[in-house]
Amino acid sequence: MDIKLIRNATLVIEYANKKFLVDPMLAERGTYPALPETIRQDTFNPLVSLPTTLDTILNGVDAVIVTHLHRDHFDDIAKNVLPKDIKMFVQNEADAKEVENIGFRNVEVLQQNTVFEGIQLVKTKGEHGRSEELLKLMGEVSGVVFKHPSEKTLYVAGDTVWYDGVQEEVDTHKPDIIVVNGGDNLWSLGPLIMGKEDIYEVYKAAPNAKIISVHMEAVNHWILSREELKSFSKEKGISANIFVPDDGESYTF
Repeated sequence: MDIKLIRNATLVIEYANKKFLVDPMLAERGTYPALPETIRQDTFNPLVSLPTTLDTILNGVDAVIVTHLHRDHFDDIAKNVLPKDIKMFVQNEADAKEVENIGFRNVEVLQQNTVFEGIQLVKTKGEHGRSEELLKLMGEVSGVVFKHPSEKTLYVAGDTVWYDGVQEEVDTHKPDIIVVNGGDNLWSLGPLIMGKEDIYEVYKAAPNAKIISVHMEAVNHWILSREELKSFSKEKGISANIFVPDDGESYTF
């Protein structure tokens, strides 16, 4: 497999000879206002430019996976530039209806045993925050596990903090590669995704896995920098397991 970070949580994953685009946020730098009730209110999102062209990102994509419909995972540009007949995987019927209302015609809800071109796609759970109030505001989120006889098992956790549900997914699927959203992004009511201590918990749950941290330094409410996570990983003696890609960087496993 090849996993390429585009920017934020947007990934291009080549897996068992198929190409997946995950959580496409494709706008030019500075297109959208800062998220309310967060830091850096004088900035505009995304904070950084795409590392490559839209044509390059979209070239050869077989399917799109949208873990949830927040703008930093499925934005207006993605809605406009993606072909309306492309295969779209979403987390639930409500998201499917919304995506279909935009005009997409080939939308499928991820299940526990979805199969696409011989690749098993397993919807996983997540919690987009730690308080009941925050979880209610953020809504349902998901991740996905990729499985195929010719590939290592890949778990893309999505927008979730560390909690027992992530532990259960790790225990169930025993992933070789784990992608976490690790910018410690902060709302007024608390953290929304994993920070460095959460990532350390992921490592302890899967000490033999390679862990890739994305969703960093791209939208205004990030807290954890790439350099801080790298330093933390060195201090904990786990830097061989923690990968912190720059935008446009890819890994092959």
